[in-house]
Amino acid sequence: MLILARHGRTQANASHLLQGRSDNRLDEVGERQAADIAAALAQLDGGLDRIISSPLPRAMQTAAASAELVGIEVMIDERWSELDYGEWEARPISEVGAEAWRHWRSDASFAPPGGESLAELNIRVAQACEAAAAEASEMNIAVFTHVSPIKAAVRWVLDVDDEISWHLHVAQAQITKIEVRGERVMLSAFNDVSHLGSV
Repeated sequence: MLILARHGRTQANASHLLQGRSDNRLDEVGERQAADIAAALAQLDGGLDRIISSPLPRAMQTAAASAELVGIEVMIDERWSELDYGEWEARPISEVGAEAWRHWRSDASFAPPGGESLAELNIRVAQACEAAAAEASEMNIAVFTHVSPIKAAVRWVLDVDDEISWHLHVAQAQITKIEVRGERVMLSAFNDVSHLGSV
């Protein structure tokens, strides 16, 4: 099984800023969420066999909580990094501008200035999913990543258009599960937050 966990909360999340490649760490709430994720993954049937993380500090910090609990080394895969927002980085959506936001939501090939398009993100995440799929049919692989890559992985599983990303909500510290049975991939859980405490 391929398990996708979104990192715990950062102050940028709490402030509703666009958070792409910024070097942000978890806040106190995020640290508790990372511990909750670790506890949930430690109870998986068959145990946890592999941990992969985005190289961004908030994802690595979340992954480290699970790695420490189950005694597995974290492997880094840059393909699970968050979308590159370019000049929009660390800004509230309200500062992006309504016209630019509409353009981005209607054209998957559009990229923020100096950033990355949704189509480009979907390609790299699909490659990461395909690389993990063969092993995920025989072991539990947890990937610690971000909002946009999780949406892209759901797009890959469902084999639908890029624009599905705009119709999905990915909660903080959620867990999504993708079952792999031979050549078949199935979305078995999405946006699960039942493991989280009252944070």
